Amino acid sequence: MKKSKKQSKVEYVMKEFKEGKLKSSSGRKVTSRAQAVAIAMSEAGMSKKKKEEGKKKRKYTRKKR
Repeated sequence: MKKSKKQSKVEYVMKEFKEGKLKSSSGRKVTSRAQAVAIAMSEAGMSKKKKEEGKKKRKYTRKKR
């Protein structure tokens, strides 16, 4: 089965983390696995923020008395 571009990007970033080469935007080495996952998801375009962007927001209307 073929891997998607997003999946391969996540694998690449996590491999960098395991090797100790992954750095955050400030230039410091990433030591937290959770932070590494967040960076990988963000770079692959799979972050939660981008998913919610496409959803329609509910509009509440006032009830008339």
